[in-house]
Amino acid sequence: MNNLPTITILGAGYVGLTTGSILAQAGYQTYLIEPNQKRLATIKSGRSFFFEDGLDTLIEKGLKTKMLLPTDSYAHSIPQSDIIFSCVGTPDNPDGSPNLEYVFEAAKTALQYLKPKAIYVQKSTVPVGTGNRLIDIFAKSGLKVDYLSNPEFLREGTAIADTLYPDRIIIGGDSSAAISTLTDLYRRVELNRQAIAELSGIANQAKVCRYISTELSSAELIKVTANAFLAMKISFANSIAILSDQVDADVVEIMDGIGLDPRIGTAFLRAGRGYGGGCFPKDVSGLVSSAQDHGVELKLMRSTQEINAKMPGYIIDKLKTRLTTLKNKQIIILGLSFKAGTSDTRMSPGIALANICAKNQASITVFDPIVNREDLDQLDTSTRIVDSISELPANPDAIIIATEWPEFCNFTPTQIINLLGKEGILVDAINAYNPKSLAQYDIRYIGVGRRS
Repeated sequence: MNNLPTITILGAGYVGLTTGSILAQAGYQTYLIEPNQKRLATIKSGRSFFFEDGLDTLIEKGLKTKMLLPTDSYAHSIPQSDIIFSCVGTPDNPDGSPNLEYVFEAAKTALQYLKPKAIYVQKSTVPVGTGNRLIDIFAKSGLKVDYLSNPEFLREGTAIADTLYPDRIIIGGDSSAAISTLTDLYRRVELNRQAIAELSGIANQAKVCRYISTELSSAELIKVTANAFLAMKISFANSIAILSDQVDADVVEIMDGIGLDPRIGTAFLRAGRGYGGGCFPKDVSGLVSSAQDHGVELKLMRSTQEINAKMPGYIIDKLKTRLTTLKNKQIIILGLSFKAGTSDTRMSPGIALANICAKNQASITVFDPIVNREDLDQLDTSTRIVDSISELPANPDAIIIATEWPEFCNFTPTQIINLLGKEGILVDAINAYNPKSLAQYDIRYIGVGRRS
């Protein structure tokens, strides 16, 4: 066995499983604690319980080399570990504040087995001030534990590439020795990243990572602030899209025009059905709630939430105006994951669009190339789910493209006509198509802030 630190990851979700699988390939003995027995069994079989391109290969290799050790036992893993990464979930409470039950439960359970001078690294997204509360808990135990905040910036669908080729590594805390140890860990990942990328089938990148050490509170705020800002850009684009619909302008042209300004850029200025997933909605609501706790009202972020929440309904209202009513209309929804490249349906705009149509008594058929049926319990029970495009009903009244899967964004005009029939309407909820090009084929089109 090498002399590298032994690692334990608490929680095998998107962050934990990806991080643990990569650390194992970088040469670290990595325990992966997952209390959910169904998920644990899937991981032990060499597979991820969610879709992430290239991850299964890393898991399988880690199991074979015995460098990745999935378990549900704190007692078996924590006493042997020098660095513990907390990657547990922080779901929303009903009031929008983050539920920290798992964060504190994981820390208190780990504390029973931590060895002296262990480093406890918080990767879960938590409100500012959480770290100080956990430091107090560790201090009262009498055990010397170094606590660091190390927020993650991986994106579902590109989690491996984002972990291997990050823009920056943020480490917040007071212990320079612990920060140095964690920095060394990530530098070792950097040294091995080309081989790990090749193993997982991810393209190698020539990217320089910046290592930034900060105050603990700053690190806690950086992650949620970054996501809140990106969410705000999406809602800004959508607010201009709504205006564009009223003045016969094209929001894609507008966003391209302002995005050429290097101070602005084009990223996340894509108007459409709004953002979803497990990060943006939660991080925006968590930031608003955290600010309220400290007597600060973030009106800009509340507006971001309000605009995002209205977009699915706004799009369906445009369709209702064209069709007069949705009652008994045949509507197809293409895409149920919140974005392409992932099977995650949390806060999915596609599901929101389907449910609004169902509420209007439409007949709904949905298809997604990756999402599993068991992850669609949020769908209205009247919805029909099919497993391929060939199973979609002929001559629908409308097809709504809700997720930017390549197979949905690259239809030829002939394919669109074959799917729609003569009278159907293409509702482009992600603005993937050029309405002027489709007009040449007499395809009826509704976009978001597009001239149609």
